[in-house]
Amino acid sequence: MSKRKIIGLYLDDLPEFTSEELCWEGWDLLPAAEIASTIDLLENNPECYIGLIAIGDSDFKRLEKLEELLLVNSHIEWVALLQPGCLESESLCKFIFDNFYDYHTLPLDMPRLLITLGRAYGKARLRSRLVVQNSHIGEFQMIGVSSVMQELYSHLRKIQNTNSVVLICGESGTGKELAARAIHQHSARRRAPFVVVNCGALPSHLIQSELFGHEKGAFTGANQRKTGRIEAAEGGTIFLDEIGDLSMDLQVNLLRFLQEKTIERLGSNLTIKVDVRVIAATHVNLEKAVEEGRFREDLFYRLNVLNLKVPPLRERYGDIELLARTFFEEYSGEKSPKVKGFSQQALRVMSLYDWPGNVRELMNRVQSAMVMCDQHLITPADLEFEKIAVTNKVTSLDDVREKAELDAIQHSLQLNNNNVSKAARDLGVSRVTLYRLINKFNIIL
Repeated sequence: MSKRKIIGLYLDDLPEFTSEELCWEGWDLLPAAEIASTIDLLENNPECYIGLIAIGDSDFKRLEKLEELLLVNSHIEWVALLQPGCLESESLCKFIFDNFYDYHTLPLDMPRLLITLGRAYGKARLRSRLVVQNSHIGEFQMIGVSSVMQELYSHLRKIQNTNSVVLICGESGTGKELAARAIHQHSARRRAPFVVVNCGALPSHLIQSELFGHEKGAFTGANQRKTGRIEAAEGGTIFLDEIGDLSMDLQVNLLRFLQEKTIERLGSNLTIKVDVRVIAATHVNLEKAVEEGRFREDLFYRLNVLNLKVPPLRERYGDIELLARTFFEEYSGEKSPKVKGFSQQALRVMSLYDWPGNVRELMNRVQSAMVMCDQHLITPADLEFEKIAVTNKVTSLDDVREKAELDAIQHSLQLNNNNVSKAARDLGVSRVTLYRLINKFNIIL
Protein backbone atom coordinates (compact mmCIF):
# COMPACT_ATOMS: atom_id res chain seq x y z
CA MET A 1 0.00 0.00 0.00
CA SER A 2 1.44 3.38 -1.01
CA LYS A 3 2.07 5.97 1.65
CA ARG A 4 -0.28 8.93 2.06
CA LYS A 5 1.48 12.18 1.26
CA ILE A 6 1.46 15.09 3.66
CA ILE A 7 2.92 18.58 3.20
CA GLY A 8 4.94 19.92 6.12
CA LEU A 9 5.53 23.68 6.10
CA TYR A 10 7.95 24.59 8.88
CA LEU A 11 7.67 28.31 9.47
CA ASP A 12 9.28 27.59 12.85
CA ASP A 13 11.64 24.87 14.07
CA LEU A 14 10.18 21.74 15.60
CA PRO A 15 13.22 19.93 17.03
CA GLU A 16 11.33 16.94 18.42
CA PHE A 17 9.31 16.36 15.24
CA THR A 18 10.77 13.87 12.75
CA SER A 19 9.53 12.49 9.44
CA GLU A 20 10.51 8.98 10.55
CA GLU A 21 7.69 8.91 13.08
CA LEU A 22 5.16 9.68 10.37
CA CYS A 23 6.81 7.27 7.93
CA TRP A 24 6.35 4.40 10.36
CA GLU A 25 2.63 5.16 10.43
CA GLY A 26 2.23 5.17 6.65
CA TRP A 27 2.76 8.86 5.90
CA ASP A 28 5.20 10.35 3.38
CA LEU A 29 6.19 13.77 4.74
CA LEU A 30 7.14 16.40 2.14
CA PRO A 31 8.93 19.15 4.10
CA ALA A 32 9.14 22.79 3.05
CA ALA A 33 10.82 25.73 4.73
CA GLU A 34 8.94 28.52 2.98
CA ILE A 35 5.64 29.24 1.29
CA ALA A 36 7.09 29.32 -2.25
CA SER A 37 8.54 25.81 -1.98
CA THR A 38 5.22 24.61 -0.52
CA ILE A 39 3.40 25.84 -3.62
CA ASP A 40 5.86 23.92 -5.82
CA LEU A 41 5.35 20.75 -3.78
CA LEU A 42 1.56 21.04 -4.06
CA GLU A 43 1.72 21.53 -7.83
CA ASN A 44 3.88 18.43 -8.21
CA ASN A 45 1.83 16.30 -5.80
CA PRO A 46 -1.88 16.70 -6.66
CA GLU A 47 -2.67 13.54 -4.68
CA CYS A 48 -1.68 15.32 -1.44
CA TYR A 49 -4.81 15.97 0.63
CA ILE A 50 -3.53 17.27 3.98
CA GLY A 51 -0.81 19.55 5.31
CA LEU A 52 0.94 20.45 8.54
CA ILE A 53 2.00 24.03 9.21
CA ALA A 54 4.18 24.97 12.18
CA ILE A 55 3.39 28.49 13.40
CA GLY A 56 5.32 30.23 16.14
CA ASP A 57 3.93 33.77 16.20
CA SER A 58 1.13 35.98 14.90
CA ASP A 59 3.17 38.22 12.61
CA PHE A 60 0.51 39.88 10.44
CA LYS A 61 2.47 39.97 7.17
CA ARG A 62 3.42 36.33 7.43
CA LEU A 63 -0.13 35.28 8.24
CA GLU A 64 -1.37 37.29 5.27
CA LYS A 65 0.97 35.41 2.92
CA LEU A 66 0.03 32.13 4.53
CA GLU A 67 -3.67 32.89 4.05
CA GLU A 68 -3.08 33.25 0.30
CA LEU A 69 -1.58 29.75 0.25
CA LEU A 70 -4.55 28.32 2.16
CA LEU A 71 -7.06 30.13 -0.04
CA VAL A 72 -5.64 28.77 -3.29
CA ASN A 73 -5.37 25.24 -1.86
CA SER A 74 -8.72 25.06 -0.10
CA HIS A 75 -9.15 21.40 -1.13
CA ILE A 76 -6.47 20.48 1.42
CA GLU A 77 -7.25 19.99 5.10
CA TRP A 78 -4.62 21.88 7.12
CA VAL A 79 -3.49 21.11 10.67
CA ALA A 80 -1.57 23.73 12.67
CA LEU A 81 1.34 22.95 15.02
CA LEU A 82 1.67 25.74 17.57
CA GLN A 83 4.37 26.76 20.01
CA PRO A 84 3.19 27.16 23.64
CA GLY A 85 1.58 30.54 24.20
CA CYS A 86 0.53 31.08 20.58
CA LEU A 87 -3.16 30.93 21.43
CA GLU A 88 -2.84 33.97 23.69
CA SER A 89 -2.98 36.01 20.47
CA GLU A 90 -6.59 36.76 19.55
CA SER A 91 -5.72 37.37 15.90
CA LEU A 92 -3.92 34.03 15.63
CA CYS A 93 -6.82 32.22 17.30
CA LYS A 94 -9.21 33.65 14.71
CA PHE A 95 -6.80 32.77 11.91
CA ILE A 96 -6.56 29.14 13.10
CA PHE A 97 -10.33 28.88 13.55
CA ASP A 98 -11.07 30.21 10.06
CA ASN A 99 -8.46 28.28 8.10
CA PHE A 100 -7.51 24.99 9.80
CA TYR A 101 -9.12 21.62 10.32
CA ASP A 102 -7.47 21.30 13.76
CA TYR A 103 -4.41 22.40 15.76
CA HIS A 104 -1.89 20.86 18.17
CA THR A 105 0.29 22.61 20.69
CA LEU A 106 3.76 21.45 21.64
CA PRO A 107 5.04 19.25 23.14
CA LEU A 108 3.51 17.03 20.49
CA ASP A 109 1.23 14.14 21.37
CA MET A 110 1.99 11.88 18.40
CA PRO A 111 -0.87 9.35 18.89
CA ARG A 112 -3.38 12.20 19.07
CA LEU A 113 -1.85 13.89 16.01
CA LEU A 114 -2.04 10.65 14.03
CA ILE A 115 -5.77 10.37 14.81
CA THR A 116 -6.31 13.96 13.66
CA LEU A 117 -4.34 13.39 10.46
CA GLY A 118 -6.35 10.28 9.67
CA ARG A 119 -9.66 12.10 10.14
CA ALA A 120 -8.47 15.10 8.13
CA TYR A 121 -7.31 12.82 5.32
CA GLY A 122 -10.63 10.99 5.28
CA LYS A 123 -12.59 14.21 5.16
CA ALA A 124 -10.47 15.61 2.32
CA ARG A 125 -10.87 12.41 0.28
CA LEU A 126 -14.61 12.41 0.90
CA ARG A 127 -14.86 15.99 -0.35
CA SER A 128 -12.88 15.10 -3.47
CA ARG A 129 -15.38 12.32 -4.19
CA LEU A 130 -18.33 14.68 -3.75
CA VAL A 131 -16.98 16.90 -6.51
CA VAL A 132 -18.43 14.52 -9.06
CA GLN A 133 -16.61 14.37 -12.38
CA ASN A 134 -19.25 14.35 -15.07
CA SER A 135 -18.29 11.96 -17.85
CA HIS A 136 -19.80 14.33 -20.44
CA ILE A 137 -17.81 17.41 -19.42
CA GLY A 138 -14.89 16.34 -21.56
CA GLU A 139 -17.14 15.67 -24.56
CA PHE A 140 -19.35 18.75 -24.70
CA GLN A 141 -18.06 20.99 -21.87
CA MET A 142 -21.53 20.74 -20.36
CA ILE A 143 -22.41 19.63 -16.84
CA GLY A 144 -25.32 17.32 -16.14
CA VAL A 145 -26.24 13.66 -15.69
CA SER A 146 -30.05 13.95 -15.69
CA SER A 147 -32.13 12.05 -18.25
CA VAL A 148 -33.04 15.26 -20.12
CA MET A 149 -29.35 16.17 -20.42
CA GLN A 150 -28.52 12.66 -21.62
CA GLU A 151 -31.13 13.18 -24.33
CA LEU A 152 -29.56 16.54 -25.22
CA TYR A 153 -26.10 14.92 -25.54
CA SER A 154 -27.59 12.25 -27.82
CA HIS A 155 -29.08 14.93 -30.09
CA LEU A 156 -25.81 16.88 -30.14
CA ARG A 157 -23.94 13.80 -31.38
CA LYS A 158 -26.38 13.47 -34.28
CA ILE A 159 -26.37 17.16 -35.18
CA GLN A 160 -22.64 17.85 -35.01
CA ASN A 161 -21.72 16.00 -38.23
CA THR A 162 -24.18 17.82 -40.52
CA ASN A 163 -24.12 21.26 -42.13
CA SER A 164 -27.84 21.91 -41.70
CA VAL A 165 -29.19 25.00 -39.96
CA VAL A 166 -29.92 24.43 -36.26
CA LEU A 167 -32.53 26.25 -34.17
CA ILE A 168 -31.83 26.01 -30.42
CA CYS A 169 -34.80 26.76 -28.18
CA GLY A 170 -34.76 27.26 -24.44
CA GLU A 171 -35.33 29.71 -21.64
CA SER A 172 -32.81 32.42 -20.83
CA GLY A 173 -29.85 31.13 -18.87
CA THR A 174 -30.16 27.47 -19.88
CA GLY A 175 -26.92 27.36 -21.89
CA LYS A 176 -28.00 27.74 -25.53
CA GLU A 177 -24.68 29.31 -26.55
CA LEU A 178 -22.83 26.47 -24.82
CA ALA A 179 -24.80 23.98 -26.93
CA ALA A 180 -24.03 25.95 -30.09
CA ARG A 181 -20.32 25.96 -29.28
CA ALA A 182 -20.45 22.21 -28.65
CA ILE A 183 -21.95 21.66 -32.11
CA HIS A 184 -19.26 23.80 -33.74
CA GLN A 185 -16.34 22.32 -31.80
CA HIS A 186 -17.34 18.77 -32.74
CA SER A 187 -17.99 19.54 -36.41
CA ALA A 188 -15.69 19.55 -39.43
CA ARG A 189 -15.70 23.38 -39.11
CA ARG A 190 -14.09 23.41 -35.66
CA ARG A 191 -10.81 24.96 -36.89
CA ALA A 192 -12.68 27.86 -38.52
CA PRO A 193 -14.26 30.83 -36.67
CA PHE A 194 -17.24 30.62 -34.34
CA VAL A 195 -18.84 34.07 -34.49
CA VAL A 196 -21.52 35.15 -32.02
CA VAL A 197 -24.13 37.80 -32.76
CA ASN A 198 -26.60 38.75 -30.04
CA CYS A 199 -29.50 40.05 -32.12
CA GLY A 200 -31.22 41.40 -29.04
CA ALA A 201 -28.25 43.44 -27.80
CA LEU A 202 -27.37 45.36 -30.98
CA PRO A 203 -29.21 48.61 -31.83
CA SER A 204 -31.65 48.06 -34.70
CA HIS A 205 -29.86 50.59 -36.94
CA LEU A 206 -26.56 48.74 -36.57
CA ILE A 207 -27.63 45.12 -36.96
CA GLN A 208 -27.62 45.12 -40.76
CA SER A 209 -24.12 46.61 -40.85
CA GLU A 210 -22.93 44.17 -38.18
CA LEU A 211 -24.31 41.14 -40.02
CA PHE A 212 -23.53 42.03 -43.64
CA GLY A 213 -20.80 44.69 -43.37
CA HIS A 214 -20.62 47.99 -45.23
CA GLU A 215 -18.54 49.89 -47.75
CA LYS A 216 -16.78 53.17 -47.07
CA GLY A 217 -19.27 56.03 -47.31
CA ALA A 218 -22.33 53.77 -47.12
CA PHE A 219 -23.74 56.01 -44.38
CA THR A 220 -22.65 58.85 -42.13
CA GLY A 221 -19.71 57.69 -40.04
CA ALA A 222 -18.74 54.81 -42.37
CA ASN A 223 -15.15 55.96 -42.83
CA GLN A 224 -13.83 52.62 -44.05
CA ARG A 225 -15.00 49.26 -45.34
CA LYS A 226 -16.16 46.88 -42.65
CA THR A 227 -16.45 43.11 -42.91
CA GLY A 228 -19.73 41.84 -41.47
CA ARG A 229 -20.07 39.04 -38.91
CA ILE A 230 -21.42 36.57 -41.48
CA GLU A 231 -18.47 37.13 -43.81
CA ALA A 232 -16.06 36.93 -40.86
CA ALA A 233 -17.37 33.44 -40.09
CA GLU A 234 -16.28 32.13 -43.50
CA GLY A 235 -15.73 28.37 -43.33
CA GLY A 236 -17.05 28.24 -39.77
CA THR A 237 -20.24 28.86 -37.84
CA ILE A 238 -22.27 31.97 -37.06
CA PHE A 239 -24.42 31.85 -33.95
CA LEU A 240 -27.41 34.18 -34.09
CA ASP A 241 -28.57 34.46 -30.50
CA GLU A 242 -32.05 35.83 -29.70
CA ILE A 243 -33.07 35.56 -33.35
CA GLY A 244 -36.65 36.32 -32.34
CA ASP A 245 -35.69 39.95 -31.70
CA LEU A 246 -34.78 40.67 -35.35
CA SER A 247 -36.87 43.34 -37.07
CA MET A 248 -39.02 42.31 -40.04
CA ASP A 249 -36.82 44.05 -42.65
CA LEU A 250 -33.70 42.28 -41.39
CA GLN A 251 -35.59 38.99 -41.39
CA VAL A 252 -35.97 39.47 -45.17
CA ASN A 253 -32.22 39.98 -45.61
CA LEU A 254 -31.40 36.99 -43.46
CA LEU A 255 -33.87 34.83 -45.41
CA ARG A 256 -32.12 35.76 -48.67
CA PHE A 257 -28.76 34.80 -47.19
CA LEU A 258 -30.09 31.42 -45.98
CA GLN A 259 -31.61 30.69 -49.42
CA GLU A 260 -28.72 31.82 -51.61
CA LYS A 261 -25.68 31.64 -49.30
CA THR A 262 -24.68 35.10 -50.51
CA ILE A 263 -24.53 38.56 -48.94
CA GLU A 264 -24.16 42.17 -50.08
CA ARG A 265 -22.40 44.76 -47.98
CA LEU A 266 -24.31 47.99 -47.33
CA GLY A 267 -23.47 50.49 -50.06
CA SER A 268 -22.40 47.80 -52.53
CA ASN A 269 -24.02 45.82 -55.34
CA LEU A 270 -21.32 43.17 -55.25
CA THR A 271 -22.65 39.73 -54.35
CA ILE A 272 -20.33 37.76 -52.06
CA LYS A 273 -20.71 33.99 -51.72
CA VAL A 274 -20.06 32.71 -48.21
CA ASP A 275 -19.66 29.23 -46.74
CA VAL A 276 -21.08 29.50 -43.23
CA ARG A 277 -23.14 27.21 -41.04
CA VAL A 278 -25.96 28.98 -39.22
CA ILE A 279 -27.03 28.16 -35.68
CA ALA A 280 -29.80 30.32 -34.25
CA ALA A 281 -31.20 30.46 -30.73
CA THR A 282 -34.24 31.97 -29.08
CA HIS A 283 -36.15 31.99 -25.83
CA VAL A 284 -39.22 33.19 -27.74
CA ASN A 285 -41.88 30.77 -29.02
CA LEU A 286 -41.32 31.44 -32.74
CA GLU A 287 -44.40 29.49 -33.83
CA LYS A 288 -46.54 31.80 -31.72
CA ALA A 289 -44.59 34.81 -33.04
CA VAL A 290 -45.39 33.65 -36.59
CA GLU A 291 -49.10 33.38 -35.73
CA GLU A 292 -49.02 36.92 -34.30
CA GLY A 293 -47.21 38.31 -37.34
CA ARG A 294 -44.01 39.17 -35.47
CA PHE A 295 -41.83 36.65 -37.27
CA ARG A 296 -41.78 35.59 -40.91
CA GLU A 297 -43.14 32.12 -41.50
CA ASP A 298 -40.75 31.41 -44.40
CA LEU A 299 -37.74 32.40 -42.24
CA PHE A 300 -38.99 30.20 -39.41
CA TYR A 301 -39.06 27.15 -41.67
CA ARG A 302 -35.59 28.01 -43.02
CA LEU A 303 -34.23 28.14 -39.48
CA ASN A 304 -36.16 25.22 -38.04
CA VAL A 305 -34.38 22.48 -40.01
CA LEU A 306 -32.84 20.79 -36.97
CA ASN A 307 -34.47 21.70 -33.68
CA LEU A 308 -32.65 21.39 -30.37
CA LYS A 309 -34.30 22.07 -27.00
CA VAL A 310 -32.12 22.94 -24.02
CA PRO A 311 -34.05 21.97 -20.87
CA PRO A 312 -34.71 24.43 -18.03
CA LEU A 313 -32.91 23.73 -14.75
CA ARG A 314 -36.14 22.84 -12.92
CA GLU A 315 -36.50 19.77 -15.19
CA ARG A 316 -32.94 18.57 -14.68
CA TYR A 317 -33.45 16.25 -11.71
CA GLY A 318 -30.17 15.49 -9.98
CA ASP A 319 -28.15 18.21 -11.72
CA ILE A 320 -28.67 21.13 -9.32
CA GLU A 321 -26.35 19.87 -6.58
CA LEU A 322 -23.80 18.76 -9.19
CA LEU A 323 -23.80 22.21 -10.79
CA ALA A 324 -23.66 23.98 -7.41
CA ARG A 325 -20.65 21.95 -6.28
CA THR A 326 -18.95 22.46 -9.65
CA PHE A 327 -19.39 26.23 -9.44
CA PHE A 328 -18.17 26.11 -5.82
CA GLU A 329 -14.92 24.50 -6.97
CA GLU A 330 -14.62 26.81 -9.97
CA TYR A 331 -14.85 29.97 -7.85
CA SER A 332 -13.00 28.58 -4.81
CA GLY A 333 -10.28 31.21 -5.24
CA GLU A 334 -12.79 33.99 -4.48
CA LYS A 335 -14.08 32.68 -1.16
CA SER A 336 -12.77 32.69 2.39
CA PRO A 337 -10.80 29.51 3.22
CA LYS A 338 -13.21 28.78 6.07
CA VAL A 339 -16.15 28.30 3.66
CA LYS A 340 -16.16 24.55 3.06
CA GLY A 341 -19.40 23.87 1.17
CA PHE A 342 -23.19 23.88 1.39
CA SER A 343 -25.40 23.10 4.36
CA GLN A 344 -28.01 20.38 3.91
CA GLN A 345 -30.71 23.03 4.24
CA ALA A 346 -29.15 25.04 1.41
CA LEU A 347 -29.01 21.95 -0.82
CA ARG A 348 -32.65 21.17 -0.01
CA VAL A 349 -33.80 24.71 -0.77
CA MET A 350 -31.89 24.70 -4.05
CA SER A 351 -33.57 21.45 -5.07
CA LEU A 352 -37.04 22.91 -4.35
CA TYR A 353 -36.52 26.26 -6.04
CA ASP A 354 -37.90 26.75 -9.56
CA TRP A 355 -34.83 28.63 -10.92
CA PRO A 356 -36.51 31.08 -13.32
CA GLY A 357 -33.03 32.29 -14.32
CA ASN A 358 -31.84 28.71 -14.82
CA VAL A 359 -28.12 27.79 -14.74
CA ARG A 360 -27.01 31.42 -15.00
CA GLU A 361 -29.01 32.28 -11.86
CA LEU A 362 -27.61 29.27 -9.98
CA MET A 363 -24.05 30.24 -10.89
CA ASN A 364 -24.58 33.86 -9.78
CA ARG A 365 -26.22 32.87 -6.48
CA VAL A 366 -23.48 30.39 -5.63
CA GLN A 367 -20.72 32.85 -6.50
CA SER A 368 -22.33 35.58 -4.40
CA ALA A 369 -22.97 33.23 -1.47
CA MET A 370 -19.33 32.09 -1.42
CA VAL A 371 -18.18 35.69 -1.00
CA MET A 372 -20.83 36.74 1.53
CA CYS A 373 -20.88 33.59 3.71
CA ASP A 374 -19.53 34.14 7.25
CA GLN A 375 -19.78 30.51 8.39
CA HIS A 376 -18.23 27.22 7.32
CA LEU A 377 -21.29 26.15 5.33
CA ILE A 378 -23.40 28.19 2.92
CA THR A 379 -26.97 28.66 4.16
CA PRO A 380 -30.22 29.56 2.33
CA ALA A 381 -29.78 33.12 3.63
CA ASP A 382 -26.35 33.33 1.92
CA LEU A 383 -28.06 32.26 -1.32
CA GLU A 384 -30.60 35.09 -0.82
CA PHE A 385 -33.65 32.90 -1.02
CA GLU A 386 -37.05 34.17 0.07
CA LYS A 387 -38.53 31.55 2.40
CA ILE A 388 -41.99 31.78 0.85
CA ALA A 389 -40.59 31.20 -2.62
CA VAL A 390 -39.46 27.70 -1.72
CA THR A 391 -41.49 26.52 1.29
CA ASN A 392 -44.90 26.90 -0.37
CA LYS A 393 -44.01 24.31 -2.98
CA VAL A 394 -45.75 21.01 -2.16
CA THR A 395 -44.26 17.79 -3.50
CA SER A 396 -46.08 14.47 -3.38
CA LEU A 397 -44.43 11.44 -1.79
CA ASP A 398 -44.51 9.64 -5.14
CA ASP A 399 -42.61 12.52 -6.75
CA VAL A 400 -40.03 12.45 -3.95
CA ARG A 401 -39.57 8.68 -4.26
CA GLU A 402 -39.19 8.86 -8.04
CA LYS A 403 -36.71 11.73 -7.80
CA ALA A 404 -34.66 9.82 -5.19
CA GLU A 405 -34.70 6.67 -7.37
CA LEU A 406 -33.64 8.62 -10.46
CA ASP A 407 -30.83 10.44 -8.64
CA ALA A 408 -29.50 7.19 -7.12
CA ILE A 409 -29.57 5.31 -10.45
CA GLN A 410 -27.88 8.12 -12.40
CA HIS A 411 -25.22 8.56 -9.72
CA SER A 412 -24.46 4.82 -9.57
CA LEU A 413 -24.31 4.49 -13.37
CA GLN A 414 -21.97 7.46 -13.52
CA LEU A 415 -19.62 6.05 -10.88
CA ASN A 416 -19.55 2.71 -12.72
CA ASN A 417 -19.12 4.17 -16.23
CA ASN A 418 -22.60 2.94 -17.25
CA ASN A 419 -21.79 -0.67 -16.33
CA VAL A 420 -25.29 -1.92 -15.48
CA SER A 421 -24.10 -5.04 -13.65
CA LYS A 422 -21.84 -3.10 -11.26
CA ALA A 423 -24.46 -0.38 -10.76
CA ALA A 424 -27.09 -3.02 -9.94
CA ARG A 425 -24.78 -4.55 -7.30
CA ASP A 426 -24.17 -1.12 -5.74
CA LEU A 427 -27.90 -0.39 -5.66
CA GLY A 428 -28.79 -3.83 -4.29
CA VAL A 429 -31.15 -4.75 -7.12
CA SER A 430 -31.09 -7.25 -9.96
CA ARG A 431 -29.96 -6.31 -13.46
CA VAL A 432 -33.49 -6.94 -14.74
CA THR A 433 -34.92 -4.50 -12.16
CA LEU A 434 -32.31 -1.88 -13.00
CA TYR A 435 -32.98 -2.19 -16.74
CA ARG A 436 -36.70 -1.76 -16.03
CA LEU A 437 -36.01 1.43 -14.06
CA ILE A 438 -33.66 2.70 -16.77
CA ASN A 439 -36.47 2.30 -19.31
CA LYS A 440 -38.98 3.87 -16.91
CA PHE A 441 -36.90 7.04 -16.50
CA ASN A 442 -35.72 7.10 -20.17
CA ILE A 443 -32.08 7.07 -19.08
CA ILE A 444 -29.75 6.98 -22.08
CA LEU A 445 -26.67 4.78 -21.58
